[in-house]
Parts: sequence; structure tokens; C-alpha cells
Amino acid sequence: MTSHHVSVKRRIGAPAPLSYGIIADYRNGHPRIVPPKVFQNLIVEEGGTGAGTTIRFDMRVFGKLRHARARIAEPSPGRVLTEEELDTGTFTTFLVEPADGGRACDVTITTELKLPDGPFAALQGKVAVWFLRRVYADELGLLDAEARRRDRSTHGPAAA
Repeated sequence: MTSHHVSVKRRIGAPAPLSYGIIADYRNGHPRIVPPKVFQNLIVEEGGTGAGTTIRFDMRVFGKLRHARARIAEPSPGRVLTEEELDTGTFTTFLVEPADGGRACDVTITTELKLPDGPFAALQGKVAVWFLRRVYADELGLLDAEARRRDRSTHGPAAA
């Protein structure tokens, strides 16, 4: 197996605890931030929020549907959440760091992608990294929109 690394970072216009809470909530939050053209049928098998959660989902990659299962851990609750695909060992980390005096946060999605060795492994890895960069940029955009929406609903003029 060959490992390939991809990482995408974005400033989110909402506080870190709110953004992290959306990422860690696999029943109501996380399904709202995964790009629906790529990720489908996210089902919680066990748990639902943070560490100890087990999920399954489908991922559409270049027209092909791939089924996956992942286990969620929180090596640093409120700051670092990980997803480990049980069949492939692919490991994704969500890092949430406060920014702008706590009014915003920086979120980084990093994946160590494991692909089988073979004659086309290098090309397959480059294409996968290119694809995941776009997917993660979209996911972080959806997170930003969802976190801002929730932040406005709890701290906006209507909430006062």
C-alpha cells in the first residue's frame, strides 16, 4: 500500500466550539457539510456524536460508488476528531483551532490515503489527491455556511 497525503485549511466564520460540534455530530451536523454529489447514505451504526461513533457511507468517485465504514475518535476533544476507514486504513483528521479572538476558527481536513501498489499507483495517487482537495474545499465551504447560519440564529439580533 502506498500512502498519499492531502490537506485543506479554511477560516470558518464562527467560533471553534460551534464548528467542532457540527463536525462531531454525525446525525445532524456532519451530514449537512459533506458534499452530496460525493458522499451519500451516511448512516450512524453506533454512537452519533464524537468518539465511539461508527458510520457507514457511500462515496461517488468518478462515477463509481464505493462503500465505506469508519470509526470516529477524538484524540483531543473539541480540537481534533479523526475518522479511520475500517477496510482501507485511510485516516482523516479534522483540526479545529480558534482564530480572530474566538469569533472564528481555522479548520484543517487532512487525509492519509492508502492506495494499492501497482503500475498506475503514482498516477492514481495524484488524481485522488486532486479530487480530495476539491471535495474538502467544498466541505469546508459547507461547514462555513452551516456554522455561520447556526451562529446567527443563536447570537443574531433575533436571538437577543
